[in-house]
Amino acid sequence: MTINIPQKAEQILHILNEAGYEAYVVGGCVRDSILDRVPGDWDITTSALPEQVKELFHRTVDTGIQHGTVTVMMGKEGFEVTTYRVDGEYHDGRHPDAVTFTRSLEEDLKRRDFTINAMAYHPGNGLVDLFGGMEDINRKIIRCVGDPVERFTEDALRMLRAVRFSAQLGFTVEENTKAALSRMSGNLEHVSAERIQTELVKLLVSDHPDYLRTAWETGLTREFLPEFDACMETAQNTPHHCCSVGEHILKSLTEIENDRLLRITMLLHDIAKPVVKKTDENGRDHFKTHGPAGEKLAGKILRRLKFDNVTIRNTCRLIRYHDLRPTPDAEDVRRAVNLIGEELFPLYLKVQKADLLSQSTYRREEKLARLSGVTEAYQGILERGECTSLKTLAVSGKDLIKAGHPAGPALGALLERLLDCVLKDPTLNTKEKLLETAEKDSIKTE
Repeated sequence: MTINIPQKAEQILHILNEAGYEAYVVGGCVRDSILDRVPGDWDITTSALPEQVKELFHRTVDTGIQHGTVTVMMGKEGFEVTTYRVDGEYHDGRHPDAVTFTRSLEEDLKRRDFTINAMAYHPGNGLVDLFGGMEDINRKIIRCVGDPVERFTEDALRMLRAVRFSAQLGFTVEENTKAALSRMSGNLEHVSAERIQTELVKLLVSDHPDYLRTAWETGLTREFLPEFDACMETAQNTPHHCCSVGEHILKSLTEIENDRLLRITMLLHDIAKPVVKKTDENGRDHFKTHGPAGEKLAGKILRRLKFDNVTIRNTCRLIRYHDLRPTPDAEDVRRAVNLIGEELFPLYLKVQKADLLSQSTYRREEKLARLSGVTEAYQGILERGECTSLKTLAVSGKDLIKAGHPAGPALGALLERLLDCVLKDPTLNTKEKLLETAEKDSIKTE
């Protein structure tokens, strides 16, 4: 097997070899190369000690020198070079209490999480695969190196990483590894929200976001997203749906494009349904107000998982209005754009389509026809350059003050009334017509 290593990475291997040390590219870059994926990073493992690595290269950064890692700078590009090591006990569930450097590549590979990540490669020596990584790639399984309980005890985040890798690669989690997930899932409570968020997002933007189901089956979501567990347990006895809230959510994740904001929105768009569920006298379920309730609950969840404020704001707004159903009438669509926001409205259309395609087939053609009409009306609004917000209103507060209208709260209310007129009739959006309308409005309200 031949792996095409970038020239700079190969140069690092050569320099280490010339100095008498072993060196290999290792881990994810080897895995991704075998799978014909483009590696994000090229990490190197070596028998050289950190001090010896630093002596061989002009520019290095001590990125994790206590654990044997030095970043070697080749031009503007950095490559992590880590000394072969054996990890001690993990009392904090993340970091080894001590690290012992070793001259054995096997000992170094033995400490890694999954077999597909425990392979090393050297242009001269070929592939080093001591734990069946190639076999597991061919079998399309995620399997721990050695005892999965030990691996997950060392770092509980590895449990979520197992599910994330399966989602990214379309692999299944091997039976013993999956059993250990169920057994050890409670340890995830010791992992920081930031680290969980990173893995969750990688899972969501993978080719198989619905593999989140594995995290639920093994009890992982119970530790960081118990609201999703409630969704999986909430039936929807209504002709509009054919499965639980949770299964609907999983389906919706696969019906929308691979975009971080859109996938997060679909994960949480119906998150409040278990909270607002009502069943009428005929046994039919209703979920009124699940949009506004979902906005609040999603905000709480996203803050708990340490998401940034922009993501929280945009996700929550999309969730609040995801079930808004304007008619294809142009005025109705202009008002919807104003309500949801000009930047978010195109995303709202995608969210609503994914939501509809994840429901039952009951009245689906009718629903999709309405949404298609709304989309067409929206495109017409864009083509005609019609005003849908104060930002594109032909007059500003300064214009109104200059025309003699007093500053203050009344001015803002006047602008809103003018916008309402323009949303109803876009031809009014000229400075002359709006100043005339404002004058009439002022006389009428005196």
